[in-house]
Order: sequence, then structure tokens, then C-alpha cells
Amino acid sequence: MSIFLDENTKVIYQGLTGSTGRYYGLLNRDYGTQVVAGTHPKKAGTDVDGIPIYATVAEAAAATGATATCIFVPAPGVKGAVLEAAEAGMELVVVITEGVPAHDEAYFYNVVKRDHLNTRILGPNCPGLISPGKANVGITAGHIAKAGGPVGIVSRSGTLTYQALYELKQKDIGVTTCVGIGGDPVPGTSFIDCLEAFESDPETKAVMMIGEIGGSAEEEAAEFIKNHMSKPVSSYIAGVTAPPGKKMGHAGAIVSGGKGTAQAKMEALEAAGVRVGHNPTEAGELMAAIVRSL
Repeated sequence: MSIFLDENTKVIYQGLTGSTGRYYGLLNRDYGTQVVAGTHPKKAGTDVDGIPIYATVAEAAAATGATATCIFVPAPGVKGAVLEAAEAGMELVVVITEGVPAHDEAYFYNVVKRDHLNTRILGPNCPGLISPGKANVGITAGHIAKAGGPVGIVSRSGTLTYQALYELKQKDIGVTTCVGIGGDPVPGTSFIDCLEAFESDPETKAVMMIGEIGGSAEEEAAEFIKNHMSKPVSSYIAGVTAPPGKKMGHAGAIVSGGKGTAQAKMEALEAAGVRVGHNPTEAGELMAAIVRSL
């Protein structure tokens, strides 16, 4: 199986008429994803390479039966786009856009939670997710991922998401689903959300988790793994040499007051029984050893 996304998922692209949205929307369609519609309030009735454009997400969903959407709109418009999608009943909203203000992220995350909307937000500032051989939503290159399981991947880092996929493909190890949760301060989907889903997925036999400095998400994940996971986990934490007080890449990747260091995260994960690599290749090798032992 896969988590959050499969070959039956119908996807709307908010921003399909823009150059970046068009590029990745068509690329995802070519991969096999059911890209069924795009939205633009001023371009309703047109199409992008045969994909119809509707004025709103609600209209697109009613016409196509879509349950997911991918957002490629500029940062100032993301808050409105996410809320529009959630209010239209989208079960999955993947926000690729980077540079979304943290207060906007906090606002739409809490509105969705407060109003009990049945919507999973992934991102912002994430590469999306791919269930290899089934569907790909976002900016991950499909050819670097091997289908067939048995490993699930969850990562805060976009670049390291790709490397994790390729490390496993080089070892002829397939992936059920790879989820890039993004590294912004208010992610819509957490490590724990993904770990819980992988634990429940019968085809996922092991999990690879890629973290980085800043915040406490990895320590919280370690606690969850220790108390709730039966499946083996390998991990890599980026930022071992990062100087304190410096933001490294993502807005969420900052070490402050001695908290959020790579070393502390690695120790927490190791204490929870996770096999921690000191670089992405070693993490892949550790996962290969786990797969051989399954």
C-alpha cells in the first residue's frame, strides 16, 4: 500500500496556469498522477494541455471528484488558497510554495484544526510526496524512486528527500511512499503523523527518517518511535557542524539556546532504538541492512 496518495487520487493544481505549476503539473501527469483540473478565477473555461481550468477549487472538485490539491501560487496567496481548498473538502493539500509567512502558516493550520475540517496539509515549503509507480504530487523527480516497497521515507529536507530515494534505489530497495514534510516553523504534517501512518501500513516494513537541526520535532518523533512503533527505523540528522544561532536553509532550522542541535536529536533517536547514520549514505546502508534482516 501507500500512505496519503495512490494511483486513484485525483488532484487539482492551484497555480497550473503559471509557468512552474504547469511544468510540474504536466510532469506529474506524465508520471501517472491523475491531474484532473487546475484553478484560476480569471481563466475558467480554458485548459492547460487538455487539463480543464475552473474558477474555484469547489467547482473543480464537483466536476472531477478530486480529493487532493497541489498549491503552486505565490507566497502572499497561499493562505487564501489553503483555506479555499480545505473549505472545498480537499482531503490532502500539498503546499510547494516557499517563503510563506509563519503567521499565515499558523493561521491556516489552526483554522483547519479549529473547524474540524477533514484536510491534511503537507508543507508549506516542501517537495511534496511520491508513492513510486503510483502517483507523484510536487517536485520530486520520479525516476530516482523505485517502486515496490518495503520502506517508507519521511524527511524535513527537500534535497535529502531526493538523496534518500536515490540511495535506496541504488541498493535496489523500493519505497511505499516518500513524504517531504518541509522545514518551515509550522508544518501541516509532522514526523509523527507520517510515522503513525507507516506503522499502520501493512506493506511498509521499515522507515527511513531524515531530520535536521532546529526545533524539537525529531526528539518528539523519537519518543513516538520508542513507545508506539514496532517497525525498525534508520535516520540521518543534517547540521552536525552548524554554528549556534545561525539559520541553516529552512526557517525552522535554527539552533538557539543550546536546543535543537543535531547531536541532541541523534542521541534521542539512538536511545529510542533508531539506527542513526552520520551521513545520508550511511543511513541508506543502515536501511539496507534492516531490509536484509526482514
